[in-house]
Amino acid sequence: MEVVLRGPHADARFGHIFSDRRVGMPATSLTAEPRAPESHAAAGWLASLNTRWHERALQGFMLIVLAHWGEHLAQAWQVYALNWPIPESRGMLGLWFPVLVRSEALHYGYAIVMLLGIWILRSGFTGRSRTWWTVALAIQFWHHIEHALLQVQAIAGANLLGSPVPLSIAQLWIPRVELHLIYNSLVFVPMVIAMYLHLFPSVAEARAMRCSCAFAEATAA
Repeated sequence: MEVVLRGPHADARFGHIFSDRRVGMPATSLTAEPRAPESHAAAGWLASLNTRWHERALQGFMLIVLAHWGEHLAQAWQVYALNWPIPESRGMLGLWFPVLVRSEALHYGYAIVMLLGIWILRSGFTGRSRTWWTVALAIQFWHHIEHALLQVQAIAGANLLGSPVPLSIAQLWIPRVELHLIYNSLVFVPMVIAMYLHLFPSVAEARAMRCSCAFAEATAA
């Protein structure tokens, strides 16, 4: 049943019933609560990726990384073991879909995916593992700059130093196939070290972890 208070002194007579100071309850607002900003939802999603979903997110991300590694290793095998011409050495998927190798946009897109993946999942790491993961992030940032330079040349239709193909800075000294094997190794090695330290944390690191990634009991280091 709804009780309606009328009269000029209704608030004064019954105000103590609704007063949060008297009854120790939060004040009740008759207006609708404002909706949480979208930025709060995004923050909650990122927080979940680095806490309860961190283990699964890392597993999915590493599958993408390993698949990309497989393409580079297949290309290296074609160049050095099978002695194929470099334009014909297109990895595994590139044999059926040559655009995957020729398109600078796809290469740059993968560099962005790597950069975002490392950055988004970084806060889930603690201690030494975060340090190594940050090293991978810094190297991948430069790697993505190199790919951005290649993409700009492809869009502009003008290559550095009059080269017949788009040219990155480090490519001035190191051929492209070898260069990208080096870049991917420089990013992958600190990622592997970070993952190992994350799976086998020290006692202090384990206490700071908010995810379920630890594979074994914390060590005393």
